[in-house]
Amino acid sequence: MSDSKIKLISDVSRQLIDQSVAKYPVDQKQSACMPALRVLQEQNGGWLTTELMDELAIYLDMSAIAIYEVATFYSMYEHKPVGKHKLCVCTNISCLLRGSEGVVEHLESKLGIKMGEVTVDGKFSLKEVECLGACVGAPMMQIDRVYHENLTPEKIDSILDGLE
Repeated sequence: MSDSKIKLISDVSRQLIDQSVAKYPVDQKQSACMPALRVLQEQNGGWLTTELMDELAIYLDMSAIAIYEVATFYSMYEHKPVGKHKLCVCTNISCLLRGSEGVVEHLESKLGIKMGEVTVDGKFSLKEVECLGACVGAPMMQIDRVYHENLTPEKIDSILDGLE
């Protein structure tokens, strides 16, 4: 790999990616694709650009399309700017049966945005996701990396008011 082609991946991100690469056999460094995408997404303020994914393909010695396939398949990767706090609302069957439609309506009303949008101040983005694996606490949402379960409008307001 030519370092001259890698301009967007920061030194800190390279070190973190290299830690993941080191967990796999030398000829299997592509196995670090998912953690590497997470590192680059964090480096870039919460979303991935095509240019970053192209550089990662070079860095991991993969085809760009293979990187794109992973990045577009999994819902944790973003492809456009997101808010400071990403609110992921589960709308799968368990949450739906326990009131996720009301959660979505409350959030859209409170934040003044629809699913897939970012508030004008850039503080929040709202995303519909499939199962987050917390069915016992339905309805639920994930904010950044924290799960919030058994949601009610009052609980949602309290959670949002507590975010900086």
